[in-house]
Amino acid sequence: MLRRLTAPVAALALSISGALAAVTVAPPAAATTVTQTVTQTVTQAATPAAAPDVPLANVKGHLAEFQRIADANGGNRAHGRPGYRASVDYVRAELDAAGFDTRVQSFTYRSATGYNLIADWPGGDPEQVLMVGGHLDSVGSGPGINDNASGSAAVLEVALQVARAGHTPEKHLRFAWWGAEEYGLIGSNHYVGSLSAAERARIDGYYNFDMVGSPNAGYFVYDGDNSDGVGAGPGPEGSAYLEEVLEDAFAARNVPTRGTDFDGRSDYGPFIRAGIAAGGTFTGAEGRKTAAEARMWGGTAGQPYDPCYHRACDDLDNIDDTALDRNADAIAHAVWTVGGSRSANDFSLALSPASGTVDAGSSVAATVATETTRGQRQSVRLSASGLPSGVTASFAPADLTSGDSAQLTLTAADSAASGTYDVTVTGTGPDATDTAAYRLTVRGTSTCSGFETSRDGSLSGRGDTDYQPDGSYYHSSGSGTHRACLDGPDGADFDLSLQKWNGSGWTTVDSSTSPGPDESVSYDGTSGYYRYQVYAYSGSGAYTLGYDTP
Repeated sequence: MLRRLTAPVAALALSISGALAAVTVAPPAAATTVTQTVTQTVTQAATPAAAPDVPLANVKGHLAEFQRIADANGGNRAHGRPGYRASVDYVRAELDAAGFDTRVQSFTYRSATGYNLIADWPGGDPEQVLMVGGHLDSVGSGPGINDNASGSAAVLEVALQVARAGHTPEKHLRFAWWGAEEYGLIGSNHYVGSLSAAERARIDGYYNFDMVGSPNAGYFVYDGDNSDGVGAGPGPEGSAYLEEVLEDAFAARNVPTRGTDFDGRSDYGPFIRAGIAAGGTFTGAEGRKTAAEARMWGGTAGQPYDPCYHRACDDLDNIDDTALDRNADAIAHAVWTVGGSRSANDFSLALSPASGTVDAGSSVAATVATETTRGQRQSVRLSASGLPSGVTASFAPADLTSGDSAQLTLTAADSAASGTYDVTVTGTGPDATDTAAYRLTVRGTSTCSGFETSRDGSLSGRGDTDYQPDGSYYHSSGSGTHRACLDGPDGADFDLSLQKWNGSGWTTVDSSTSPGPDESVSYDGTSGYYRYQVYAYSGSGAYTLGYDTP
């Protein structure tokens, strides 16, 4: 690890349609009847999976392998040395066996070939990539077990836990182990520099874990929002969220944390310079633990966090197991939280038709079709909500298996009120819940009976206006009486007007504006284009308009 720790200076603060416009130009003959089309919508709500408790023994097993590799290759795993390539081969073999798509990216530095190892977990949204990584190389003077086999091993074990759990994240997960960090972030700079603008834009965030097992450990989180005022300032947008997720992970274990400098001197540096949100943890290098930190975290005040930093003694004995365990669990928490999770099983729900009309005292039916979209066929229970008073729903069957269909029957009682309503049909499975919308129009009983034509509608409140028939108009070919009856909802004050086209606009020729919901008009007129206006002076609800035309 290259950078020195900037002393923390403060405790981290956790981020935690209006009325129809009057016609003034186009003649009414150019108008068309407006018919509302209802679009079916489907939503999914998967139960999130919990992050696993990462086994410390597994992480330490990887550390032991990195120690063995260093011992067999001159005591180090440095860039350009055989111990580094052997480390890459070990990590890649573990990931390949677990089902990752791996690739080795090579680069040249100081006349030696270096390597980045990139591992993608299949699935997740390729337009939203969460990257997690750390550098794999050591300095030439030692095996680099804390710096940075600790971060490499923790990230490796979290990746393997993803595979063992069969985890299905919302985002695409990509893990990385960088080469030649100790020479100046060479590998991570090479990787970010090789990305196209589109590829960079797909990376939602990068987590970096460098030295997570220091023997005199502190618990530092990169200060993504600069709330501690340390380092070079806040990271790109989204960095504060990445920081908060890690803070929450430690808080859940009653481990206090502090912010550390966000100056780009570890492998997150190339990412933040490219405008990619970043975060990570760090347990300290050669900087000395303060008395306040020793009281907060334990350990020895006045001593380096890692007395073997960049020395030959950075071996298996140079690890604090508690710090390593806590950081590995925090990494898993971040991967599961930021990456999201989808249920192993899911299904879709569709209605055909997605709308219908029912008369009071009658029923209307629709088919509810389900389909397995992920995993195995699963049980689904159907229900309906948003039903208006006087309307009931039944399903045949109410319990089915995804891939099968049921019939929805909506029955309106004789007393059902007129109006148009959005009914929600819900399918509930063991791992997911999907919904679909059904637009139901009820033609209810009305005091305005015995008219040639009947129209139903609904007003949402004071000032709302409808035009009948169906947002359009009708044509009267001769002289005669226009009669209409409005049956509005109890408690409302609705008004009724008859309007006639005068060649350039609509003129009110008769109206009824008494207090209350019910109105009637009778107008002797000549031939022409007419329409009724229903207006809510106060109140809201469904209405029925009956009318006769000459």
